[in-house]
Amino acid sequence: MATKNFKINIILEEETVNLLSILAKQEYKSIASLAKELIVASSFDRHEDMVLSAIAEARDVKYATIIDHEDAWK
Repeated sequence: MATKNFKINIILEEETVNLLSILAKQEYKSIASLAKELIVASSFDRHEDMVLSAIAEARDVKYATIIDHEDAWK
């Protein structure tokens, strides 16, 4: 039976492995699960940045209404 999860091998510098090891111990996780968590979080952040950037570019039009910062948060 095929698995739904895929395995990958990556090569990291010793310094990176040491940092991951320290963080994993602090969070009571394995290095692999922490690395997976960081990869997923990073991809979500990058996707979010791209979407928000596209929205900002669409709104950046000539003669756009400018709202003062203080007024925007009232």
